[in-house]
This record gives sequence, C-alpha cells and structure tokens, in this order.
Amino acid sequence: MEDQAEKLREIMRQKTDVPGNNTAPGRSSKTRIITVTSGKGGVGKTNVSVNLALAYARLGKKVVVMDADLGLANVNIMLNMVPKHNLYDMIRKGKTMREILVETDYGISIVAGALGISQIANLSDDDRKRFIEELNTLSFADIIIIDTSAGVSHNVLDFIAAADDALIITTPEPTAITDAYGIIKIIATEYENLDMELKLIVNRAKSSVDAKKVSDRMTHIASQFLNLKVDYLGFIYDDPVVSQAVLKQKPFLVIDPRSKASICIQHIVGKLEKGELRESGGFSSMLKRFFRKT
Repeated sequence: MEDQAEKLREIMRQKTDVPGNNTAPGRSSKTRIITVTSGKGGVGKTNVSVNLALAYARLGKKVVVMDADLGLANVNIMLNMVPKHNLYDMIRKGKTMREILVETDYGISIVAGALGISQIANLSDDDRKRFIEELNTLSFADIIIIDTSAGVSHNVLDFIAAADDALIITTPEPTAITDAYGIIKIIATEYENLDMELKLIVNRAKSSVDAKKVSDRMTHIASQFLNLKVDYLGFIYDDPVVSQAVLKQKPFLVIDPRSKASICIQHIVGKLEKGELRESGGFSSMLKRFFRKT
C-alpha cells in the first residue's frame, strides 16, 4: 500500500498541467482546500459551507462545494437542487468527478453527496484512492470546500488531514462544545506530527462576547491538555434570516446579504484570505497528506 501511495505521489508531482486548470502552463495549482466539520450534527455545518462558498464566489473565485457527508447529504437540498448524479455514482458506478459536477445559479459548483446510501459512509482503501485521484480533476477551482459528515469516521479524519484549513463548527450549547473538543482531541491523537491549521467557528452566537467565551474556553483547553493550537476564526450570529433561508432552500447570503449572519460569513472569508496557504499547497501536497496514514 505504501508503494502504491508513493507512486501516486510521484505522478502528482509531475502533473502540473491539468485539463481545465486556470493556472499558467507549467505551474502547479494553488487550489485552497477547506474542510468544514463538527463533533455533532445540527450545528449548521452545511449552512456555513454553502454560504462560505458564495462569499468566496463574490470575490471572483472559482468555487466547488463537495458534499462529503457520504450517507446523509444536505448541500443540494439547501440549494433546492436534485442532481442527476452524485458521489455514489462515482464511487460505485464508474462516473468521473467531472461528470457528477453540477453548476448552480449562485456562481458555485457542487458535487452532491449520496443521500441515504449508508454503505459508502466509510470507503475502502481502493475507493478512497480513486476518490482522491478524481478529486484532482477539480484543480481548476480556486477554492474547494469539503462539507464532511459530523463525527470522527475515517473519511472525516482523512479530509481534515488533507485540508489547507480545517474549520471546526460548534455552537454555545454545552453538548456541541463537548463534541467539538472531542473531535479536536481525536485529531491531535491521530495526527500528532501533521502540520495542519485547525480553526474554530462559533455558530448561532447571541453576541460576540458569548462567542469569545466559547472560543477562549476551547482554545485554552486544546493548548493546555492537547498541546494543539486552535485559532478562533470568528462567529456567526443567531440570526432569524438563517432559518428563513433554510425553509426557502436558498443561502442566507442570497436572502439578505446585509444580515448579521451574512456579514459574519464575509468577515470569516476575509480572515481566511489573509491566511497563507501551505508553501507546497495544491493537490500534490494534499495527496501526500491524505496518504500519510496509509
């Protein structure tokens, strides 16, 4: 398995001219890979992913949102879309990533997850390798946002390890905080020597003060007990426009771009954009990180 992974890494080092890539010939892609995850469901992870994508698109970025919740997909539902194909068709029926990629009316593209197909929630090693090979064909994008399932399956941990930025979503609820700490602890244990950027977003905050209390508690505990730095990226207000947008199956950034939640999302993207990409960023380094555990 290690030999196969090394061969794949070598192929990716040489593969600089990818069909559809918008970089100059001979240059490697600088696609930024952002994984969005959480310790428990129901904290607004998918909502954050979709609206982050729209905020990036409004900056002129080419954005792909991948619904990697393999078994309980939500991205296309939030956008009121019924894609013809999804990840199940790629993993089990031989479709390519480009064949299942869907353009939306919002200036972003999505790769739909496999709603209700629980048997692919944990991919085999061979399936995972093909998945990552296919993911490379999306290197034309400036930003790929990977919306994972909640919890700590092998797939979730691999996507976190492979990302340039891993965003942990929590809310001020005690159970959400506890579960967020749980996933951070598992990441610290499983990937002790892996260079990664963990960032915390507090969703559904009543105020900036409440959000800061949650972030201070989380970052302090992670530093003291796990020796792991977790950056506080920002918060999103508990805004009525969010629930309205969910009911209308439209992003809240579209429903009301000037709402508190929309302004928070744009602020978070601004902070992400100020952050530096890994020096060896792009798909080649992503593959190396993804196969670190194989």
